[in-house]
Amino acid sequence: MSKRLFGKIALVGTGLIGSSLARIICREGLADHLAIASRSVETLKRAEELKLGDSNSTDANEAACGADLVIVSVPVGASGAAAEEIQPALKKGAILTDVGSAKVSVIAQMQPFVPEGVHFIPCNPLTGTEKSGGDAGLADLFENRWCILTPLEGTDPTALEKLSEFWRRCGSNIDTMDPQHHYMILALVSHLPHIIAYNIVGTADDLETVTKSKVIRYSATGFRGFTRLAASDPTMWRDMCLHNRDAILEMLARFFEDLASLQRAIRWGEGDKLFDLFTRARAIHSSIIEEGKNIDASGHFGQAVGHPQVARTSDRPFATTPARSLPT
Repeated sequence: MSKRLFGKIALVGTGLIGSSLARIICREGLADHLAIASRSVETLKRAEELKLGDSNSTDANEAACGADLVIVSVPVGASGAAAEEIQPALKKGAILTDVGSAKVSVIAQMQPFVPEGVHFIPCNPLTGTEKSGGDAGLADLFENRWCILTPLEGTDPTALEKLSEFWRRCGSNIDTMDPQHHYMILALVSHLPHIIAYNIVGTADDLETVTKSKVIRYSATGFRGFTRLAASDPTMWRDMCLHNRDAILEMLARFFEDLASLQRAIRWGEGDKLFDLFTRARAIHSSIIEEGKNIDASGHFGQAVGHPQVARTSDRPFATTPARSLPT
């Protein structure tokens, strides 16, 4: 068994990411005590049945009391409410982190509730599946996946290294990034593909309604594979669109410009342009494979789906914070 890193870890939220972390923390012996919190009695009962923690509570403040590491794993829009609830329980020297992918919004929501002496280090594990809830947790979810830490100015180096080591022991590769840079990158590599997937499924469904065709029944494997992203949790992706709005709108604008160029090439029969685009895209895909960021045999895919904040709507432990304009 690995040497423990913390005396007590508290997990606030037991969706896909939270329940996966619980499995790994127990397996690797990363803490003497693991406390789990969710406002849903049903969710906690299931966590107990799955033996995900040493203690379970509907009171996040109780779970966080005395914890050396507190991980907030709730939908992005509920991050502020979670931080506010656990604020009185956070002890000096504790590390507070989260797993949300809209870092600018998460930081804006949580930072006002971080007591002096508590090390707030936002992070985002780039992994997930289209499934949600505690039963969907996987002990290998973070294996060979990137976890991006977005430390704020003045972050204690010792606390940063300890949290980095935690994620390494969970199987992740570690990188650090400015929150604003993360804001734009995730909008492109994760949020935009999911939005397109949701939209194309809607287009296919509308087409079937209008033409009475068998668009969905006879979908090729390429369509099915791409639209698998649209099976992700609606609560999470609603919050993602609202709380990473500016970056997503910027990436959508760029996408529409490129799509218009492709449309013109098809309309005017510009075969050379089409061939060049497809060749370049194929080469980029090959480079992604080389970097090990392709979909692997286990069916995981890079975030976020993610997720991270996955929770069934009925199990959502905290109220959602209304979205507001965010800095770009």
